[in-house]
Amino acid sequence: MPQLTIPNRPTTNPHPMGQHQRITALQRVLADDNTSPRVRLAACLVLLFAQPVSRIVRMTTDDVVHDGRNAALRLGDPPTPVPEPVAALLLDYLQALLASTPAINQNSPWLFPGRRPSQPMNPGTLRDALRKLGVPAEKGRTSAIRQLVLQAPAPVIAQALGGYHYKSTTRIATDVGAPWKNYARGDHNRRSPRLR
Repeated sequence: MPQLTIPNRPTTNPHPMGQHQRITALQRVLADDNTSPRVRLAACLVLLFAQPVSRIVRMTTDDVVHDGRNAALRLGDPPTPVPEPVAALLLDYLQALLASTPAINQNSPWLFPGRRPSQPMNPGTLRDALRKLGVPAEKGRTSAIRQLVLQAPAPVIAQALGGYHYKSTTRIATDVGAPWKNYARGDHNRRSPRLR
């Protein structure tokens, strides 16, 4: 049997895109009418909400909440509001989904249905499409989560995005010097005692 060499893949997060690069990529994705709305929406989920491709493909149409005026995604608890113009892209994509879904998956609950019966889109296929669009999934996701923990306490971000543990987001917040890094995790639904 010949000698087998297994390449070493680093397990640490890649260096993130710069904030300016991430915003520029997001603007380019939103303005690109030549790319599939499916790929554009997935790119927005990576660049805005730090969602991994493996989780994006497992989202269902029930994960989209629309009350007639506002759109939100059930990424964590509570549902995360989707800002414009991403909300318009999401709702247009959802409306056109039935027409563009392969016949074999017409009754599929997946937001990103695949070509196999009752299966979501293959994560590798979506990752390749994002790379072709110029959105490096891992670097974009890392950049997004680093920016999010600068805007709100790490435990709140972990709860809102789902799929993240508060210890991971707290570590990221410490790494980036977030102003919220000393925020105590706890029950945020309790009422504060009245001052007398």
